[in-house]
Amino acid sequence: MDDFCKAAEQATLVMRDLFAQTPLQNNAYLSHKFGAEIYLKREDLSPVRSYKIRGAMNAMQKALETDTNMRLFACASAGNHAQGVAFACKHFGVQGKIFMPVTTPKQKILKTQVFGGDAIEIVLEGDYFDETLIAAQNFATQNGAKFLPPFDDVDVIEGQASVGVELLEQLGRIPPDIIITPVGGGGLSSALVKYFSQLNAKTEFWFAEPCGARSLHSALNSGKLVTLDRVDNFVDGAAVARIGDANFETLQHIDPMRVLGIPEDRLCTSIQELLNIEGIVLEPAGALAIDALKDLKNEIKGKRVVCIASGGNFDFERLPDIKERALRFEGLKKYFILRMPQRPGALKDFLALLGPNDDIARFEYLKKSARNFGSVLLGIETRSSDGFDALCKRMDDEGFTYQDITNDEILAQFLI
Repeated sequence: MDDFCKAAEQATLVMRDLFAQTPLQNNAYLSHKFGAEIYLKREDLSPVRSYKIRGAMNAMQKALETDTNMRLFACASAGNHAQGVAFACKHFGVQGKIFMPVTTPKQKILKTQVFGGDAIEIVLEGDYFDETLIAAQNFATQNGAKFLPPFDDVDVIEGQASVGVELLEQLGRIPPDIIITPVGGGGLSSALVKYFSQLNAKTEFWFAEPCGARSLHSALNSGKLVTLDRVDNFVDGAAVARIGDANFETLQHIDPMRVLGIPEDRLCTSIQELLNIEGIVLEPAGALAIDALKDLKNEIKGKRVVCIASGGNFDFERLPDIKERALRFEGLKKYFILRMPQRPGALKDFLALLGPNDDIARFEYLKKSARNFGSVLLGIETRSSDGFDALCKRMDDEGFTYQDITNDEILAQFLI
């Protein structure tokens, strides 16, 4: 057995001092839906509701073994890594300085503080993560603290490999046919690939990253590390502009076709589905692997599949946005700018065009000074996407002028 595998298995044993194995659950609903034997590795049920505790714990353990006098650690994170480091600091009885962006939601700050207690101090610095990262690294250099990276670190990768150690044990040491893993900075995905490949397992890997942050896919296509010019932060747990150096070293030989881009709006439909049907609360990054099943329905049929549910730190204040995006993706909600004649009865004429399943979700005059016409922002929900074709035809027949702005990112950003 390779040294990496032995180290990962040893790290897994040490973790039992912190927490029990996270469950590997056969999901009957998804199995029936996709005609496969589908398991969820529930990292959302770890003590900090994500797998990040594993890498943080292992890296801290290794640092303390190397330098028994080390008592100060630092990290930069807007969420899951911060909570993992905080939990580990309290467990090992050391001090942690955790840098978080000024824009970090209060809920995440509070949870990090709860996990770390008196063992940590949270510093809010930087409007953007890159600024926060520089501040944390500067602090570590100036104060002799050990900086713990969120993913680009051999000890962190070794700790994340414990996910693979556990799921293999839970399957009776029979490797699954397929593992689907989310990708952000690459710590989890590179750990799993390295562990199973060095066991000579025949497990196939598929990788899921958000369409707005395809750092691995871009690097594979370029044959070298790439820093994305722009990242969509909606899937905040996987919105990384550049895959880690150490992580890419393991992942660089992957076929780019195996790295799936998951549309953010479609991802919202999976988050809602899991919440409403299964009662499973996942953050956007935690649902990436499960949403990828939709793209792999032909490849997975009849096979044993493990999806890594990587995290469940979901802020329920985001739920209205999740629902909104899901409805728009499914074609059940649209937004129009309607040119409404300014005459008595015009609104009544328009309302008469609505079908029995059409519901006005928003109605707002954007321009009220025109003599003959006024612009109206109109949001409509319906039970079937076909209803919009019929509604638009009725508006055309009656001479109403309108513009569908549902997928216009610039207008939607300012108006919706």
